[in-house]
Amino acid sequence: MEGEDTSLNALGGGEDAVLAGEQQEAVRGRAFLSRKLYLRIFTILVVIAITATVFVFRDQVGNLEAYGYLGAFLISLITSATIILPVPGIVLIGALGTAYDPVLIGLAAGAGSALGEITGYMAGFSGQVVFENSRFYPRLERWMTRRGFIAITVLSFVPNPFFDVAGATAGALRFPLWKFLLACFVGKAVRYSLVAWLGWFVGVSWF
Repeated sequence: MEGEDTSLNALGGGEDAVLAGEQQEAVRGRAFLSRKLYLRIFTILVVIAITATVFVFRDQVGNLEAYGYLGAFLISLITSATIILPVPGIVLIGALGTAYDPVLIGLAAGAGSALGEITGYMAGFSGQVVFENSRFYPRLERWMTRRGFIAITVLSFVPNPFFDVAGATAGALRFPLWKFLLACFVGKAVRYSLVAWLGWFVGVSWF
């Protein structure tokens, strides 16, 4: 009997230990979800703040043109940081091409624009992909899953209003941030270099 009591006590102790472990696991899980929720809320607030600030002061972007290569970087950074709300800056990049090396202008603008696209990536990474109901989203998601780097490079090169969707999709799919930035830089640097060359050509031909 004494042996049986010992076995029962050991069994009961084991069950208590398992139950305590499960409770601790549940507490850690709730804490993790709470931190994740706070991170999502913070990310969305940051993205909204950046977008609103840039849109409010969009008329001041043209003043950066006087700063040459730094101006190209800042113009592209600011105009790419908004989500959905358009802040055109490509005309300013073309104008800078008339006075500075078009390739360097393109590289500076590409770097700034790539960094600016982090806002869209952050929105998707936080789990708040607001474009999921778009008819383009499923196709874009499949393309991003199979050909992520190429898809981002192509979409960043071609001027289109859907790149914010691509950035958010990349974030939602946890596409590596460094690859996302590199693909954005490649596509946008080529695009802005061509725009700067066009500005230089127009400036030389007309003036």
